[in-house]
Amino acid sequence: MPLGNVSERRRSAPDLGVSVVILALDKHGGASAGTCDSMDSQGSSKPEVGRLWLPLVRRVKQPFRDCWALPGAGLRSDISLEDAAFAALESTTKLHPHYLEQLYTFGGPHRSQGGLPMVSIVYWALVGQAEAEALHEAHNVQWFATDALPTLAFDHASIVDYALWRLRNKIEYSSIASRLVGDEFTLAQLRHVYEAVLGKALDPANFRRRLLSSGTLQATGKSQVRGRHRPAAIYRYAAGTPADEAYEGVLSAVTANRLLADRISVGDSQ
Repeated sequence: MPLGNVSERRRSAPDLGVSVVILALDKHGGASAGTCDSMDSQGSSKPEVGRLWLPLVRRVKQPFRDCWALPGAGLRSDISLEDAAFAALESTTKLHPHYLEQLYTFGGPHRSQGGLPMVSIVYWALVGQAEAEALHEAHNVQWFATDALPTLAFDHASIVDYALWRLRNKIEYSSIASRLVGDEFTLAQLRHVYEAVLGKALDPANFRRRLLSSGTLQATGKSQVRGRHRPAAIYRYAAGTPADEAYEGVLSAVTANRLLADRISVGDSQ
């Protein structure tokens, strides 16, 4: 039976669903795709910096018909929350990431723009290039760079902001970068991940000095040869490096609410 007026809808029990933020490194080829190593307005060369990408799904029904949104679906009583998140990905993007973590729960009266109140349990996933290639773009599913997103439905822009904030903080104290670059990597490859996540170029010498003195990396004894350059040592994260621990819940809640409030204040939250 349809719900009544706006006031009645706001007082009713919320609709529950899951959404997923999937982040990949340089899905469209980084510098080779023309997104890096460009010239600024004065003609000087900019440092090559990677980008993070995520898949979005075009909505086919109201509210926000034809707008882009995060992959998502309703909850089911016969499967777990995590399986519901995987099911949402399977039905929209065909992706099944190896790494999936619960990010945060978003709710509130401003999310549905007068429709049925909604609560979204949001997961996030980090995928390497091989996993990302499993997604085949279609009319209603496409990859977008996180620094060039279209207008998103609901408060999904705030959700993406929060996921990026979490990633930028976690990369500084954990081995989460390996989810994007792989278990073994050169320092140049790892720096490329850091630059994409932080959104800025890093000095190679300073980056090497800081990472090697941190005690978080371990040399594998192997090396990689590319072109005429001397072999580059291959590293992995040392045993005992924190992996996927979440930030304290209170801190996460404060940050998520601040990001959402910022969106509301400029009229961007839905």
